[in-house]
Amino acid sequence: MDLNADLGEGFGIWRLGDDEALLDLVTSANVACGFHGGDPSTMRRVCAAAAERGVTVGAQVGYRDLAGFGRRHIAYSFDELRDDVTYQIGALDAFCRPYRTRVRYLKPHGALYHAAATDEVQAAAVVAAVTGYDHELPILCAPGSTLAQLAVGAGLRVVAEGFADRGYLPTGALVPRTAPGALVTDPEEVALRAVRMATEHTVVAVDGTVVPCPVASICLHGDSPGAVASAALVRAALIDAGVTPTPFA
Repeated sequence: MDLNADLGEGFGIWRLGDDEALLDLVTSANVACGFHGGDPSTMRRVCAAAAERGVTVGAQVGYRDLAGFGRRHIAYSFDELRDDVTYQIGALDAFCRPYRTRVRYLKPHGALYHAAATDEVQAAAVVAAVTGYDHELPILCAPGSTLAQLAVGAGLRVVAEGFADRGYLPTGALVPRTAPGALVTDPEEVALRAVRMATEHTVVAVDGTVVPCPVASICLHGDSPGAVASAALVRAALIDAGVTPTPFA
């Protein structure tokens, strides 16, 4: 099972989360590419640290919205979103090269992640960016989403992702961040949820419903409270359950 985390989301003098500590625990790093978070120096620093630890680097692409951290919906045209996503992949890839690594997958961030799960135009723009840049790049996204379906249709590899530190609705969608139960902050509960995803391929929704969750990668948000403690417990719990943390790309 892959363990991924959103990293490099600070910029300038502002730091968000403990990137270095998380890189000691995860197998894949979703690195912000400067639009919703991150900046050139942060991108270089995280790519260097990931390469040193053998952690796989992925492009965490988002809306051009630093002020809103990419969590506000933007009604992009197909062409503009395709080009913004392409730009972000290329920027991060440039910072991978000095450390003899490269971008190995793509994951949308925030509002783009949720929009591409249901919006065909935005999902198609993300797919077009990936196929235009490197057809071998997998897309990390929600299982069964519109993005997943369009990516498979375009011949791309899709890697299904689950969130151990986020609440789920009975439909299998994530609880909106503005609603109660959106975040799971108890590290022990996060670890139990991760093991359940990895071994039973299910998750318990906020109403107690057991929801199918067939995933190959588990996300731990770097900006969540207690992110490092949760990641450490998740990794240890998976190993104790006989699940080896391994990058998918």
